[in-house]
Amino acid sequence: MAVRSKMLGKARARTKSEASRRTIGAKMAPRKKDATGILPEPVPATKTERFAKKIIALIYDFDGTLCPRPMQEYAFLPKIGENPEAFWAESNRIAREQGADPLITYMHLLYKKAKAKGVRIDRSDLVAQGAAVEFYPGVSEWFDATADYVRKNTTSQDVTLRHYLISSGLTEIVEGTPIYKKFHNVFASEYWFDAYDLPFPKQVITDTGKTQYLFRINKGIENLSDSINHHMPESDRPIPFSNMIYFGDGDTDVPSMAVVRKNGGRAIAVHGGDNIGRGRCRDLMRAGRCDFFADADYRVGSALFKRTCLLVDRMIADIRISEEMWALDN
Repeated sequence: MAVRSKMLGKARARTKSEASRRTIGAKMAPRKKDATGILPEPVPATKTERFAKKIIALIYDFDGTLCPRPMQEYAFLPKIGENPEAFWAESNRIAREQGADPLITYMHLLYKKAKAKGVRIDRSDLVAQGAAVEFYPGVSEWFDATADYVRKNTTSQDVTLRHYLISSGLTEIVEGTPIYKKFHNVFASEYWFDAYDLPFPKQVITDTGKTQYLFRINKGIENLSDSINHHMPESDRPIPFSNMIYFGDGDTDVPSMAVVRKNGGRAIAVHGGDNIGRGRCRDLMRAGRCDFFADADYRVGSALFKRTCLLVDRMIADIRISEEMWALDN
């Protein structure tokens, strides 16, 4: 009997060991009692059937990057009779004197001056002003052209391209532009119109605050009511920073460029073709803030288009490598 018990014990041990080997590394599906009240044997959960990190995100600043001037200068300031240079100087002076946030200050000053001039501007007025915004050459065609490039170069890889906007400008004005629908999501400053007689800032996006939205894109948590502060393993994040390219035009974009590049992404600085802008972009590149810089010419065949495609090609190659490694491990 003793020998038989010992042999049965070894057989059970072997069976248990083999079961462990079959399920190691696999998450177990929840165990539910059947009709008899007995828990069935655990079954490994179904593994992911495809490599998911195949989204490339192009992320843009707005003022000075997609359009030559701050968006408020095209319609808002002319409508209330304000000289742009004088307005920004006054706004910056008030911010310094009051120790206030410059963005909250300009949003408050805009409507304060509008009210003083007897000009009532609500949300629909701001959206309508978006039609007056003038863009750099090729911007209107850029989004479809880059998407076409990705499709043609990843016919069997199913890589997709998304465009995002992160701006300290006004969401309402952006909504009225012809390119608004080209963005997968827009993160910009916004007014609260129905809370006060004088519209109050609902959301303000500062230069450093832009980085929050980079992590939202990275983690796939784009609803602003959801917190991004909880830890999320890199393996669970849908858009790696290495799949991102950030486009900006100057010092206000440095925090975003730094975050993207530090985490494996890329950045491109653009300028309006003048020597001052070109020098500013060259300084950003020498300081390690961007990979390339170029004239803000978004037309197919331009230096900006070609340099963007170079970075996209590298990302596509990295995605292919990662997908092949994933396939071997699954």
